[in-house]
Amino acid sequence: MIVPMDAAFFDLDKTVISRSSTLALSRPLYRAGMVSRGQLLRGAYAQLVYLLVGADEGKMERLKEGMLQLTKGWDRTQVERLVEDVILDVIDPYVYAEALDLMELHRSEGRRIYIVSSSPEEVVRPLARHFGVSGVIATRAAVGADGRYTGDLEFYAYGEGKAEAVRAVAKRTGIDLSRSFAYSDSATDLPLLEAVGNPVAVNPDKELRKAAEEHGWPIRDFHQPVRLRTRIASAAGPRASVAAALAAAGIAAVLVWVVFRSRAAGRRVAATS
Repeated sequence: MIVPMDAAFFDLDKTVISRSSTLALSRPLYRAGMVSRGQLLRGAYAQLVYLLVGADEGKMERLKEGMLQLTKGWDRTQVERLVEDVILDVIDPYVYAEALDLMELHRSEGRRIYIVSSSPEEVVRPLARHFGVSGVIATRAAVGADGRYTGDLEFYAYGEGKAEAVRAVAKRTGIDLSRSFAYSDSATDLPLLEAVGNPVAVNPDKELRKAAEEHGWPIRDFHQPVRLRTRIASAAGPRASVAAALAAAGIAAVLVWVVFRSRAAGRRVAATS
């Protein structure tokens, strides 16, 4: 029997981080010789547009098709290795402190944390590991028998597709969606937000803000980017301190035991002499 549990589902781009996680990789891909200078400049322009006005359905469709054609023929293993090597460099310091705090709060209250993003899973998974989440729902590109991208999609984590994937995860793992939370910045994620009992609009675009106000949903504004490395280090710090304290206490106990044992042995020798 599966015990019901709650969860918190976070969109990634402009909800957890302040930029597009996919477009942020343009420069490392250029340095690796995988994109041209023209493609790099178009990626920088797209990042600026995304930052200023967000991405509606039309922009997302063009971005999806452009990425599929760009990556067709790329070796998946090479892409995964590149992303793993550079992901923290390109995302720092664009992670919202408020999002990390919310994740920690939900974890402390026993909820599972999921990242739900239309970005490719090759980008989302290594980044999500640094957030310590329970799982990832992300776009999955088709890969041929030769290990290279075919230019097609197996799954597009977008719109209703996100909501369907969340419902599937909930059914498989016993998550009670009526008690769960979802966070997003875009009206394209309305199906995701409507799938849970506690939807929250974060840095919402105009359409989502209007919908949130009509539904009476909470609206949160995140505006404190932080370096993820700093948060990881600070989170590890207390645990390291506790471990050090326990180790010191253990050593002290051993020393006390040795001293008392030596004194007891000395008294026995004195008594017999």
